[in-house]
Amino acid sequence: MAAAPGPAPYTCGGGSVDTGTYASLTITGFCDVVPGSVIDVVGNLTVAPGAFFDAQSSPSTITVGKSVTAGQDSIMGLGCQPFSESHPWDGSPVTSSGHPCANNPAGHSVILVKGNLATTNASLVMLNGITVNGNVSLDGSGSRDLPPFIPGDDWSIKNNTVGGNLSASGITVDWLGVMRNHSGKNITLTNITADDPGDPWVEVFVVGNNAGWNLSCSGLAPSVSGGFNPFVHNVAGRQVTGQCVGI
Repeated sequence: MAAAPGPAPYTCGGGSVDTGTYASLTITGFCDVVPGSVIDVVGNLTVAPGAFFDAQSSPSTITVGKSVTAGQDSIMGLGCQPFSESHPWDGSPVTSSGHPCANNPAGHSVILVKGNLATTNASLVMLNGITVNGNVSLDGSGSRDLPPFIPGDDWSIKNNTVGGNLSASGITVDWLGVMRNHSGKNITLTNITADDPGDPWVEVFVVGNNAGWNLSCSGLAPSVSGGFNPFVHNVAGRQVTGQCVGI
């Protein structure tokens, strides 16, 4: 008896990705997820250059068996959760770093990447409450000519659990917040500029993160903020160096 065929690769050039098991998932146009969908990607999830994958407006369950990549001038949003949910690594209430699902503010996503997550010169990246077993690398920022329904290039890297290293470098955007993430190894933030002229707090926000090894911050402009709660600090198992010392 012939073996049952395995899952097929799926390419979304526009529309919504629904519940299913896919050998791989490639986004080449504007794609979101069906609310409440359960998506299992056996291999890689790829957001092609210039494509837009919105898995942060509606709650869903997504498992990626290998890695996630996003290319030049792409937009990628993974994960949403209400403000009322608990901090992923110490159980304390999250009151300032949630990212509610636009289509269901009380809902939340469950997103697991078993490999690495890497972006290269993406235009906008939003990672909120996801788990990545490997490393997260955000390298460079792309075109700032965003669709009219996106008010600005505000990068939110919040409430994530990363098994390896979390790094971001060479990024110039309106706003960037690295907030309440847990990394099993290092968190490294270099050469990041926030330049929104309409923001009275034009700073790079690095708030309440936990690095298993080291936290290193340099070239964060015009300055770096540890947030507005004096009782919330960044911590590291070994050393905190550079601009993140004392915040």
